[in-house]
Amino acid sequence: MTLDEHTSVLPQVDAFGAPIPHQVQRPDAPSLLPDVRDPFVGPASAGPLAELEARNVSAWFGDRLVLDRVSLTMPAGGITALIGPSGCGKSTFLRILNRMHELVPSAQLAGEVLLDGEDIYSPERKLTDARRSIGMVFQKPNPFPAMSIGDNVLAGLKLTGTKASREERDDLIESCLRKAGLWNEVKDRLDAPGGGLSGGQQQRLCIARSLAIKPKVLLMDEPCSALDPTSTRVIEETMLELAAEVTIVIVTHNMQQAARVSDECAFFLASHGTPGVIVEHGDTRAMFDNPQDQRTSDYVNGRFG
Repeated sequence: MTLDEHTSVLPQVDAFGAPIPHQVQRPDAPSLLPDVRDPFVGPASAGPLAELEARNVSAWFGDRLVLDRVSLTMPAGGITALIGPSGCGKSTFLRILNRMHELVPSAQLAGEVLLDGEDIYSPERKLTDARRSIGMVFQKPNPFPAMSIGDNVLAGLKLTGTKASREERDDLIESCLRKAGLWNEVKDRLDAPGGGLSGGQQQRLCIARSLAIKPKVLLMDEPCSALDPTSTRVIEETMLELAAEVTIVIVTHNMQQAARVSDECAFFLASHGTPGVIVEHGDTRAMFDNPQDQRTSDYVNGRFG
């Protein structure tokens, strides 16, 4: 089983569309996982665009080191693409960015993940704070199939006890579906089951659900890998529009997609049983046109991976 396969098993999802976590340990702290059911009052405010920064992040599954001292700044209001061959730790790194590494039994980590300068793994920070501020869209669309399209959008609010008037709910549904590029396709059937949509529509519904709680950062784990070219184009257009109001980090194996949508790029690599590291990162155009490391050049030009 590859590293990405190891981390792709998704149990029951929570109010944010994310799986319910197991306990996780950090080497420098006995336990940092609060109850996922902790309530919060009201959705997070979108506010100013947020910077996300990983500092010296290392990760283990049991005794196996899978990421080694990874540091990366993901600029506010930009799209950062994480690229690299399968098994190099991209998806593990992405899951660490909103505390989903906690899903894996025996998982451990060290280092810091700073959202606007505050460590989301601090003992004072609740798990719900991280999930509220840093949303996640998975490789496989995961709408709540028995819920209507409208209720799917509102799921994060409903399941956390956030109250809103009927007018506020209706406005939020329309706003989020418009931002996700889905409104015109579903506006006349908001009571229809979310599971009845096409794959591309379901993925955009999951984006709308993530946006409803007004995250500062949106993580996307290969969101187009199972979609046709037309749906992929719509998702990419949606990402470019959303970058004006939310910081986006995307994992992709599609080099053309990374070149089309991202402002910054980070190339991950793990070879010969070594843990994943970032070989090179920086401006996407510069990395594709004039990479500083030969391994980066070989990868983005299709010579391996």
